[in-house]
Amino acid sequence: MRYRELTDLVDDVLGPVQGRLMMDELVLDALGNRTGARALADGVEPRAVWHALCDALDVPESRRWGGDPHRQAPPRRR
Repeated sequence: MRYRELTDLVDDVLGPVQGRLMMDELVLDALGNRTGARALADGVEPRAVWHALCDALDVPESRRWGGDPHRQAPPRRR
């Protein structure tokens, strides 16, 4: 997943205003007590940030990939 794909999903699934707010303000345990924006700046993969954000917000799997039926869901890294 690329940064652009992450921002597209944040806008599509969470909304452009609320999603960006969550990226900037919500501190996530799964990201070492960092916000999504801080984790990205520190070099964390966008895929890991997206999964951490969705997990924290209880976004169901069926909604995690937005409204584009052709978008490929990035799997979690094991």
